[in-house]
Amino acid sequence: MKKIGILSDTHGCWDERFAQHFAQCQEIWHAGDIGSEEVVEKLERIAPLRAVAGNIDGLPFRRMFGVWKDFSTEGVAVSMTHIGGYPGKYAPGVKFKLETKHPQIFVAGHSHILKVMFDRQLQTLYINPGAAGLYGWQAERTLIRLTLDAGVIKDLEVIELAKQR
Repeated sequence: MKKIGILSDTHGCWDERFAQHFAQCQEIWHAGDIGSEEVVEKLERIAPLRAVAGNIDGLPFRRMFGVWKDFSTEGVAVSMTHIGGYPGKYAPGVKFKLETKHPQIFVAGHSHILKVMFDRQLQTLYINPGAAGLYGWQAERTLIRLTLDAGVIKDLEVIELAKQR
């Protein structure tokens, strides 16, 4: 059983509440627009980090993380990218990759819009954790936490962080 912390669009912003909310997590997933090495280093101090580079992340992050990640943990197949769209409006090429890979979870960022929905056609749980950073128009900054247990996804929580100005 693993507790997973999921975030996106930090845009270089570190918030000590990330550490507080992810303290019991065994992994952290960052869906791009990381924005700084400081964010990477601080997240890695909490738990192992799986991340993808976003459109604001330069070549060093693209080399370090790539822009698409497929992996499996606790019996759950996961695909992650930054610009993925969402069920019914996937970004170009994304639906084909999902049809090929058959992940149980697809994580994307970019829109700054928190969205969790089940894609019945692809039998995939779509997760966009919204934006955790200060940059952008979002009224609420959000994180997601969930548990993976022998192929089962459970206990999904949305954590709201008031936007600090």
